[in-house]
Amino acid sequence: MSAAQKSLSRGGRGAASGAGGLLSERELRRIIDSVLLLAESTDAEEAEVHVDEVEDSLTRFANNAIHQNVAEHGLTVSVRTVVDGRTARATTNRVDEDSLRGAIEASLSLAHSQPKDPRLLPVPGKQRYRKVERFARPTAALTPDDRARAVRRACDLAVKRGQVAAGIFASGESQTAMGNSRGLFATYRETHAEFSITMQEAPAASWAKANAANVRDFDPHELAERASEKAHRATNAQELPPGRYTVILEPSAVLDIVGFLFYDFAATALADKRSCLNDRMGKQVFGKNISIVDDAYHPLQLGAPFDGEGMPRERVLLVDRGVPKNLVYSRASAKLAKKKPTGHGFMLPNEHGEAPVNLVFRGGNTSVEEMIASTERGLLVTRLWYIREVDPYEKVMTGMTRDGLFLVENGRVSSAVRNFRFNQSLLEMLSNVEMLGPAVRASGEEAFEMVVPAMKVREFHFSEVTKF
Repeated sequence: MSAAQKSLSRGGRGAASGAGGLLSERELRRIIDSVLLLAESTDAEEAEVHVDEVEDSLTRFANNAIHQNVAEHGLTVSVRTVVDGRTARATTNRVDEDSLRGAIEASLSLAHSQPKDPRLLPVPGKQRYRKVERFARPTAALTPDDRARAVRRACDLAVKRGQVAAGIFASGESQTAMGNSRGLFATYRETHAEFSITMQEAPAASWAKANAANVRDFDPHELAERASEKAHRATNAQELPPGRYTVILEPSAVLDIVGFLFYDFAATALADKRSCLNDRMGKQVFGKNISIVDDAYHPLQLGAPFDGEGMPRERVLLVDRGVPKNLVYSRASAKLAKKKPTGHGFMLPNEHGEAPVNLVFRGGNTSVEEMIASTERGLLVTRLWYIREVDPYEKVMTGMTRDGLFLVENGRVSSAVRNFRFNQSLLEMLSNVEMLGPAVRASGEEAFEMVVPAMKVREFHFSEVTKF
């Protein structure tokens, strides 16, 4: 029996067996050690291994009834080899010796066919990581019956109010581990739960969504109530002329538009002249009430404390009172810029370099209700969608409102409004923020989850009325 076979046999389990629960850290390490042992007998100069495992369950409902309940358990092993300044990656979903050896050989074959990369660095050595705890037992213990009970309450509410409910309730747990031939080893696991609901009261509809590590951090029934109330208020919408309006953007609306800024803070994007911050670093770009950090350790965030190369993530102040101060760096971009890596690189090889993926906007103390009360005339925006970039340097975005757009007059919501298309520069928008709500973990559909506040913004540009 080979050393790799002995290592695998001690693990006690093969590939994603569906036996319940995730692999232990010891089992993850044995898989990684097995790959590294097998790689030693090849011409690979270095090797790096990622193991990702996920158990996800989903309850889907529509027309006020559950119509699908599914669960999946998957495990993947991704192997990167380095030979003669060339690198490539191959992946398998099996952990027997033949499959792991096949992934190594595939990676080497691909590497040999690649051009030499003059920026390729040796894999990093051992690192130290700050501990994060994002595994919530209530989420891991959630059953299909638990999800069904929550969905039933939401659907009963819809039936009672003459509405139609549709959406999902998902929960699961996942983990990632990585190691390399220089002794680096890192692991991370988390739980995640998500509830999303659309309530329709013809011809109107509204929506609410939440996502968290701990399912107890949100209330599905409260989300259903919110969507139901807005759907009812959204009937008999009036049409207003396009133009510039004061808007109150709820956190989901803020998230989905400001989420398009994240890659602009990448050192690679700036070096390639693809960032809206080119020639703007250190200058007053946004309003003085805008500060942004990338913080993987914020209590409302999810995600590993290390990047795709195993480097520890650092908390980085990106914008300080409207002034872009810092960028994030992978190892390669840091060397090029003579900076220190910040732990924001992606798995190699990749074309993107790095990016901040744990954005946190500093919030304020003004509630949405207080923003409404302070507004003589404006619009309350539930969410934005179908967002696309029009001008990368000025960061002009276009998209539409949906699921609840309301007119605010004399400090109160007066009526529903037909949806608008917008054409709006993010640089201008974040210079026109008049009020900020408390920063919360927001969920949307156009960007990954971030910690953002509600915002009251003046002069938001709506270019035309939409046809729905």
